Amino acid sequence: MKSTLRTMALAAAVGAVTAGMTGDGFAADTTKMRYGHMNAPGSVAGEQAQMFADLLAERTNGAMKMTVYPSSQLGKLQEQAEGVSMGSITMSHNTAAGIGSLYAPFAALDTPYLYRDVDHLMKVVDVDSPVMKELNKGLIKAAGTRVLYAFYFGTRQLTANKAFHSPESLAGTKIRAIPFPIYMSTVEGLGAIPVPVNFSELPTALATGVVSGQENPIETIYASKIYEVQSHIMLTGHIMGAEIVVINNKFWEGLDQKSRDIMTAVANEVRVKATNMELQAEKEDLEIMKKAGVTVIGEPEGLKLAAFKASVRKIVQARLAEKYGDLYKMIEAIK
Repeated sequence: MKSTLRTMALAAAVGAVTAGMTGDGFAADTTKMRYGHMNAPGSVAGEQAQMFADLLAERTNGAMKMTVYPSSQLGKLQEQAEGVSMGSITMSHNTAAGIGSLYAPFAALDTPYLYRDVDHLMKVVDVDSPVMKELNKGLIKAAGTRVLYAFYFGTRQLTANKAFHSPESLAGTKIRAIPFPIYMSTVEGLGAIPVPVNFSELPTALATGVVSGQENPIETIYASKIYEVQSHIMLTGHIMGAEIVVINNKFWEGLDQKSRDIMTAVANEVRVKATNMELQAEKEDLEIMKKAGVTVIGEPEGLKLAAFKASVRKIVQARLAEKYGDLYKMIEAIK
């Protein structure tokens, strides 16, 4: 029911301006579009993908038809990123670090404790920001892929089956990390042993003890039912992230201007609404999980947030500052 209400809310908000559009003049090959992603269909990330496809079809009277493949049906994170680059997948969304597998500087956007707040993050990842313009040029040149839009994906928190209050308490604990360097370094900075596990394999890794915990945004923890097998959530808030929605550049350049304009308009609307839905979902989902018996540990419960920040930043400074220092200055300058 909750998922349905979110979809209805987004549809109502962005569907009001669809009247009067026609499908005349659209390229025939647009009927073959595929949007692949890793998330559950009922998550905000999953719903925004389907909403994008639905609105696109509606505004073009069915001339632009996109089929959405959720839950890693078209491959793991790396495979989906490469699929968009090669053109076997038209669109996908991925973490900035995932896009960084195609063009390394993108990974800088997923640096822990980088943004002042969600508003700052969304200004940085706007396709018209100076940061994103520069990154997009590099991505197009390196991988034949361009950013279409980005939306707030949540702030990542740590989960496990017991309480952890400091980096020292995590020593020797195996925690699942997204198999990209910046996420591995972040988990190490939190004090744990990072174990690379793709999201599709996470339930098995938790069930079999390959890892003792994991880290994800609150809404993902809820939508994917991770809270049913993990009893504690530590509010480390280590990465505030956006999902980057990319499209094969050759496909994009093959579209007529009318098609591009419609896709851009849909992207801008879905971006805003998905971000607002994610913010609301974070609040609602945390309360639901608390009522279900999950123990939530923040600073009032003894979480040493300053210690986590210092530990993570020490590793980030050592490994990433020289590589991404100029980008960090550009990000900090955005107001």
